Amino acid sequence: MANSVIPIVDLSPFFRQGDKDGKRKVREVIDETCSRYGFFQIINHGVPLDLMSRALKLSKIFFESSVEEKMNCSPLPGSPFPAGYNRKPNPSYEFAEFLVMLQPGSKFNVFPANHSHLRAVMEDLFDQFVKIGAILESILSESLGLPLSTFQEFNNDRNSDVLTALYYLPATEKEKMGISSHRDVGCITFVLQDEIGGLEVLKDDKWIPVTPKEGALVVNIGIILQVLTNNKYKSPNHRVVRPNGRSRNSFSFFYNISGGKWVEPLPNFTKQIAEKPKYKGFFYSDYLQKRKENKLKRTSGLEDDLGLSHFSLTV
Repeated sequence: MANSVIPIVDLSPFFRQGDKDGKRKVREVIDETCSRYGFFQIINHGVPLDLMSRALKLSKIFFESSVEEKMNCSPLPGSPFPAGYNRKPNPSYEFAEFLVMLQPGSKFNVFPANHSHLRAVMEDLFDQFVKIGAILESILSESLGLPLSTFQEFNNDRNSDVLTALYYLPATEKEKMGISSHRDVGCITFVLQDEIGGLEVLKDDKWIPVTPKEGALVVNIGIILQVLTNNKYKSPNHRVVRPNGRSRNSFSFFYNISGGKWVEPLPNFTKQIAEKPKYKGFFYSDYLQKRKENKLKRTSGLEDDLGLSHFSLTV
């Protein structure tokens, strides 16, 4: 473990036999971090470093191609999620272009004909993120003192996972924001960022930069894990600040749950320890709808929870 404001956690003990002490230390660091602000980086995570490098390189080539070429990858009608090329409608506020991919094999995935290698690399990256997602779910379960398979049994449908390649133009004098303050939906988010940086997490009311480390992935606890653990684990506010003079590339993988999933605090964090639940139960799709409604009403660049308060039982 490195002594860093944002902890860097070495997962190698989970890729070799034995080493119970190494695994215990990893769980302790992750448990402490998630209990405070839910953001850390992982190394020796099993995702091939050359794949990560190729993914960043090929996505940059795609985003630097012509607008006409990119628009040929626009989302297909009827897609449950806007798979394909998207760009934010108001670049004066938040400028990001992004290419969204659903589960490999989905009929809604759209890729550029002139960038054939990009599809193969993103499909491979998607599968690798699913693998590390399952490993991290087990680590989180044990860190919380739960049976190893607790979160895997709860979140056993991989049809809602999403991989997104993102591209940010350099900051301007008038605007530096790439993505404004927000908390992620779903269970876990993995971020692969280039060497440029710009990702920041809100910790103790201060914005802390998540400094890129070669070969590392950023891990971010999502709102669903915060609800399941009755606020023991925190889903942090974070943002992206556009860099000066250089563009920024990254990938985000959202390890999600299905819309029909019922979500409520687990009894391990309520009844079994005589704690009152801080949230009433809800279907994930209802939360997403409430979040969407609140986002449309938002008048500032700052986000509180965009829907979670609707299900809160605390004042």
